[in-house]
Amino acid sequence: MDIVDELKAFVATAQTGSFTGAADQLGISNRLTSKYVAELEARLGVRLFQRTTRRVGLTPAGADLLARAPALLDELDDLLAEVAEGSRGFTGLIRVSAPVTFGEIYVCGMLGRFAEANPGLSFDLRLNDGYADLAGEGIDVAFRIGRSDVLSIKERKLGEIRSRMIASAAYIAAQGRPERPEDLAQHVCIVDMNRRAPRRWVLHKDGAEQVVNVQGRFHVNSANAAVELAAMGLGIAYAPRFAIGDGLETGRLVALMEDYTGEAVTVNAVYLEGRALPRKIRAVIDFAAEDIRTAGIL
Repeated sequence: MDIVDELKAFVATAQTGSFTGAADQLGISNRLTSKYVAELEARLGVRLFQRTTRRVGLTPAGADLLARAPALLDELDDLLAEVAEGSRGFTGLIRVSAPVTFGEIYVCGMLGRFAEANPGLSFDLRLNDGYADLAGEGIDVAFRIGRSDVLSIKERKLGEIRSRMIASAAYIAAQGRPERPEDLAQHVCIVDMNRRAPRRWVLHKDGAEQVVNVQGRFHVNSANAAVELAAMGLGIAYAPRFAIGDGLETGRLVALMEDYTGEAVTVNAVYLEGRALPRKIRAVIDFAAEDIRTAGIL
């Protein structure tokens, strides 16, 4: 039996937690998936899964193999693809992870633009505000806002996004306009819990940093939701530029304290340390690095 098929069955089973889920992912039968895994265990002389009636769990040996097998399979796929790319261009699947709002507003469009020039590629985009396990989920590249503390990944900085303070004209008419950070204590603020320090708003003026701790009626886990609530006149939001969209240009939103500069947060493309970066993954990162500068979200 082909060890590549065995490894693919193992990885899919580990990622989905069941032979049925792996079979659906691979497009083969449940029985064949289980057979491939059993043959891999026999080949290696170790058990890779602890099996129960409902789910399979990794043994220590299985966890060790999962840490490396997806990269090995990717490198094999890339090797074969690169041989063919000379005449046909990039082919195969790219698995991408991104935060929900940033993914919906920017990454979807960026991948669409990249796809137009690369018709042989397909994409699996997974949006989640938690940090994806790149090795465990088989993610090729993740777009993240803010730096990661994980040592096993590499980062490439694509740019910086600054937050701006916004409200609706109706809110300002009813509650007044804050002129200084300390004025925010008298205002209703909308707290985006996805920020690293949600209630700690950082502003800069004349080289000095000012920090204000805010409270609010609404706590949300989406920058887009915070912007929408601000547009409804329900408070002041501190939101990244990409989430504000054209709200300032259309008058739906009003910028506040424009003589203060918002906190800068990096946008990074991250990928696993210790593996040769496939050409198609390098290409999509290079494309994003150029595209993000013209997208009007920084």
